[in-house]
Amino acid sequence: MDLGIKGKRALVCASSKGLGRGCAAALAEAGVDLVLNARGAEALDATALALRNAHGIDVTTVAADVATDTGRDALLSAAGDVDILVNNAGGPPPGLWSDWDRDDFIKALDANMLAPIALMKALLPSMIDKGWGRVVNITSGSVKAPIPQLGLSNSARAGLTGYVAGTARQVAQHGVVINNMLPGIHATDRAISLDTGVSQAQGISMDKAKAQREATIPARRYGTAEEFGAMCAFLCSQHAGFIIGQNIVLDGGAINATI
Repeated sequence: MDLGIKGKRALVCASSKGLGRGCAAALAEAGVDLVLNARGAEALDATALALRNAHGIDVTTVAADVATDTGRDALLSAAGDVDILVNNAGGPPPGLWSDWDRDDFIKALDANMLAPIALMKALLPSMIDKGWGRVVNITSGSVKAPIPQLGLSNSARAGLTGYVAGTARQVAQHGVVINNMLPGIHATDRAISLDTGVSQAQGISMDKAKAQREATIPARRYGTAEEFGAMCAFLCSQHAGFIIGQNIVLDGGAINATI
């Protein structure tokens, strides 16, 4: 399918690895020029080189922490006028409700709610002026079915979801489409980290830890960054103009819900 976005320009956050890279790669395959962001320059530059060589697109890299004012300023300055924004950031650490104080919540909000909101506020006006734009926010399946030990993430990402629900319906009349993607477990570094924790806690092999988790997923496997990226690219395409303010769950059926 021709996504109709060849020649567009996209800013993809946290895109050197994992799901962010999957989204960047799918957009690159569709002919979209990229502004890639991550905190680590080495992995970011390696990803940029691979996508340039594979797809012949223009790729700009900005190594910066978008949870900070300085990092966002640097990113926005380098990005310039973009047509597509993909917001993404790693989640805050797990713990118990009694572990977290105000500073922990502020840090989580800065990374997983306020930073993506700030980028949207900065970039939506030009999209509205052009009469076309796409925003995809990568949140978490925990927005739909909260994970007790991820209370910081549950809270911050739910706040972003509420902001998007209202904002998406205000800008849709201008041809600007905003949606969220809610991942479950995917075969990324995050999955390796989670399985390592289970392996060490239970004294079992990594293969056994992974098999235990896969057994809780109706699809009986982890998702891939490639299929996640394909959905992101579709939501950024010319074909997604009537999909407004939705939360698309990609979890292999792990969340047991009718709606």
